[in-house]
Amino acid sequence: MNLATANLTGDFGTMSNLIHDEHSPLIDLLKACQRIAPTDSNVLLTGETGTGKEVFARHIHDTSARADKHFVPVNCGAIPETLLESELFGHVRGAFTGAFASRKGRVAMAEGGTLFLDEIGELPLALQVKLLRLLQERTYEPVGSAESVTANFRLIVATNRNLAAEVEAGRFRLDLFYRLQVCPLELPPLRNRKGDIMKLFMHFWRQRGETRSLEPNAIRAIESHPWPGNVRELENLVERVSVCTEGSIIRVTDLPVHIRQAAMSANEVVLSIVPPLPSPPAAPLRFPLDGEASLPGGFEHLPSQAAELQSIAPEALLAAANAPKFPIDLPHLLRTVEELYISAALAQAGGNRKAAADLLGLQRTTLVEKLRRRSRDTQAA
Repeated sequence: MNLATANLTGDFGTMSNLIHDEHSPLIDLLKACQRIAPTDSNVLLTGETGTGKEVFARHIHDTSARADKHFVPVNCGAIPETLLESELFGHVRGAFTGAFASRKGRVAMAEGGTLFLDEIGELPLALQVKLLRLLQERTYEPVGSAESVTANFRLIVATNRNLAAEVEAGRFRLDLFYRLQVCPLELPPLRNRKGDIMKLFMHFWRQRGETRSLEPNAIRAIESHPWPGNVRELENLVERVSVCTEGSIIRVTDLPVHIRQAAMSANEVVLSIVPPLPSPPAAPLRFPLDGEASLPGGFEHLPSQAAELQSIAPEALLAAANAPKFPIDLPHLLRTVEELYISAALAQAGGNRKAAADLLGLQRTTLVEKLRRRSRDTQAA
């Protein structure tokens, strides 16, 4: 996690208040951080990308005795291997071509504070040897110098790799692995923290000054998404929806296709559960005007359909939607589902369009336009 993302995520005091689920694995993680922070022990943070490893590293630093000194982050995977040694340990003047002046390295910058090595699994083997010596001797030599320099810092490292597997593959030193794994902390992926998803969403939503609400289907789609990019992906979604959505309510159709896919697949299951619509009469349909209690001919059975719609458990739909059948005619499918719900809502509202629009989460004018379009399509057919 880079510095900019960590700042966007907010201070850890705020983040700890976002744990919505009392069984969230973050609770035990917070307790472990409280025990670790006062010590100088090495910390190894593991977890998928986007879980907030740098946020936790900063929290450990900020609650330690070194909080008044620098927190120095280094992304080992973002610096070319030829420059990484100089970046870490510094260099003296004339050490290599272009070294016109001596320069401090990140280890020196972290003196008295915390050195955070992100993506430690990307560190080349040659530098792993030098890092091991630094941890054992607490001394190092800048590039081009023969003089040892003492170092006083706390080391926190992070990786999304399985370091034990890297050791077996010969890409990571076993002795360094043991040195780093003094206080291992594994950050859980967001998909294992279902109770935290919407609270995190609303936290980022309010940070952007948003006051708009989300319809229930949008919330269900967000909660059912597996979030492979974890908190970073969720935060990016918040920005996208905030910037790109114009309506006063955030609907499931405002979400990216890959996030609303589960909700869309659930519509296919609705069609297999709900009885088909009655055949329309031969004459063109006339939809009821506001205040009319009667329904057009051919729709006498819609109230019972509305009751069946309400009896369908969303959880059952989502579970069945995990195995959608293809190919399908998606445009026709969505039109059929829309017509089914509009007709059922009109039946339940006794033909009152304003009440039906409220049941559907639509503006009255939007519902009226959909009804007009449906009448036109029926007449054309």
